[in-house]
Formats: sequence, structure tokens, C-alpha cells
Amino acid sequence: MDDVAREYLLIALALGELEEGIVDSYYGPAEIRDEARAAKSTPAELRARARGLRARLSGVTDAQRARWLDRQLVALETLAGQLDGEQLPYRELVERCFDAAPEATPADEYERVRAELERLLPGGGNVRERLEAHDAALTVPVDLLAGIVEWLTGELRTAARQAFYVPAREDLTISLVKNEPWGAYNWYDGDLRSRIEVNTDLPMRAPRLMDLLAHEGFPGHHLEHATKEAKLVHEQGRFESSVQLINTPEAYISEGLADTGVRFVAPEERWQELLLGICERAGIPMTRDEANLNWRIRSTLQGLRGSQGDAALQLHGDGRSVDDVVTFLERNALVTRERAQKMLEFITHPLWRAYVFCYAGGERLLTAWIEQAGSEQGERERFGRLLSEQLTPSGIAQETAASA
Repeated sequence: MDDVAREYLLIALALGELEEGIVDSYYGPAEIRDEARAAKSTPAELRARARGLRARLSGVTDAQRARWLDRQLVALETLAGQLDGEQLPYRELVERCFDAAPEATPADEYERVRAELERLLPGGGNVRERLEAHDAALTVPVDLLAGIVEWLTGELRTAARQAFYVPAREDLTISLVKNEPWGAYNWYDGDLRSRIEVNTDLPMRAPRLMDLLAHEGFPGHHLEHATKEAKLVHEQGRFESSVQLINTPEAYISEGLADTGVRFVAPEERWQELLLGICERAGIPMTRDEANLNWRIRSTLQGLRGSQGDAALQLHGDGRSVDDVVTFLERNALVTRERAQKMLEFITHPLWRAYVFCYAGGERLLTAWIEQAGSEQGERERFGRLLSEQLTPSGIAQETAASA
């Protein structure tokens, strides 16, 4: 381990001692964690150390690694500043943390989605109520969910192995939980192992499962973390990647690739086959024509993926009231009041209030870059880079703009 990686880890782990949850995973040397804990650093000290380490990056000869460290350290400096009492405007906070500016969904996109759903959904009347009735009929019984999740994860793992490098000893376990602000979570333990928790506070709909498990498992978080442990840490000695940090640019890349990756393991026809398999196991009647309709509904609903970020901008950036934001989500995200309040629980949580932009923002950025490759093989190669390299949002944005 070189001095740069060691200092980066000490700063990151010490910050994690001051704000619970910032360190999402650490599987590096235990003595470095012990040293960070023993130091009892103040936010001001960590802010200065992050700034000082950035100034030393001219000595890092690999340009990709230097840029990645620089962008990560900007975020750490910002987070330490927040703990030290600095109050940044919400949009500036998001941009400094994630190396990408928050973008609102165009207003006409909501209208486009609504009009398309009016056409696709059976029945008449309120489109949100029709969507909820349609979804309710596709609810997976909780007592069957664990078995279905295990089966579907195996299917996605097989597809990922056909498209990407998958470390030989990787492993994951899946459990059901309640009373969490998120829908599912991947806890990476190191040694190529993950624990995925699926939250059952709200009903789980069958069409949601492909996206959720591709996101958390294959080719999303689990495969990314295991690949980076194998390639970056063990093969290249980039020990800075042995810690994973919330509210930093690596999280923007991670959530973006997790949302983008389903296209490689469950494209249209395969997605429909998997939905039929889920419904058969869940006792939900489903024909091939209905599976095709659900694919089209799911594809249309992708246009609403930025609604939670829009709600966060309204609440934290524009000072709108909680009631106004819940009403916005009910009308524009087409969710029930119960789901809108669950979404609000996430965007008002101190740790996650800025993080919400990683999902739609990361997916939008990475999709444009991946599709610019121009071929199926080229797209897989670019996604493989996301799984195994130290890429940054601003670096990808610049590469995309240069090739436009």
C-alpha cells in the first residue's frame, strides 16, 4: 500500500467515525481502521487533510487513479465541512459530493408518461388508481418471496457470467427485512461476499423484481464490488478501493451502473420470460401477451425515474412544504400516498437526502455513454469498465461530450 492510499483510507475511516453510515463497506487492513479510530480526528482536521492529500496527487502517475482520488477527496472535504458547520446550498452540496450537477426531469416528460399509461392501462378513470390496481394484482406473497428471490438471483448470475468477468469465489446471501428507508440494500463484506436485504414494508410487485435484483446483485452492486476487490485491490494494489463511501462520486457511478445493468442480463424478451417464471412461482396468472404489456408499462415508467430527485430539489432546494412534495409525488410519480411518504422518508433522511440523485442521474449519464459505443460488444465492454475501473462522473461526461 502506498502512502496516498493509506492517507486516503485514514481520512475516510476517520470521517466514518464522525458520521454513521458514510463508510458503506471496508475490507482493508484492520490496523488502519484501528489507527483512524484512535486518532479521534475533528471535522476541521479531516477537511484540511483531504485538501492536503489532493495537493499531493501530482505524484500519482496513473491519470485515471489521480482523477478518481481527486474527485473522491473533494467529496470528503465537503462532508467534513458539513460536519464542521458549513452549510452549502442544496444543489451545490449535491454537485460537490457526486461530481455531477442535479438535473430535474423536464415537465413534459411527466405528461408524456401519463399519456402513454392512459393508452396502455386497462379500464378508465384516474391513471394512478388504474396503475395501482394493475400493480396490486401482481403482488408477490411475502411467504413465497424468499424462494423466488433466490431462484431469480441464480438466473441473473448465469446471465452475468455469459457477459462479464465474475470472480470464481464470489457469494451472496439474501434476507427479508422491515422498517428501513430503502427498498433493498447490498452490504458488501469483502472476500467477494455480499449480504442483500430486501425490505418488505411495502408490497413487492413481480415486475419490480428483475430491476431490484439486477441492481443489488448481478450485474449491479455485488458484481461491481467483487470485481473491484479482485481487480483493483488484489491485482493492482489500489487499496483506496477497499473502502466504499456513501455521498461520493463512486456512489454515483455505482448506483448508475446498478440501474443500467439489467439491460445486459434481462433484455426485453428475457425480461418477459423471467416475469412469467416469477408469476408461476408466485401463483399469479400471467400470459405472454400480459408479460409483453408489463414490459411496455415498465419501459414507460422509466420516464418517472427522476421523480424522487425532483421531490428532493423541491423540498431541500426550493423550500416547498412536505405536503406539497407528497402531492407532487402522488400526481407525477403516480404512486399512492403510502408510497409517496415512504419515498419522502428516504429523501429527508440525513444520510440519504443528497444521495437520491445517484439513481436517475447516474443511470442517465452511464446509459448515454454506454450507448455511444455503437454495438452490443462495445456496450458490454464499456459496462465492464464500470465494473472494474476507477471512473468518475465528470470523466464520463467529458468522454461522452467529446464523442458526440
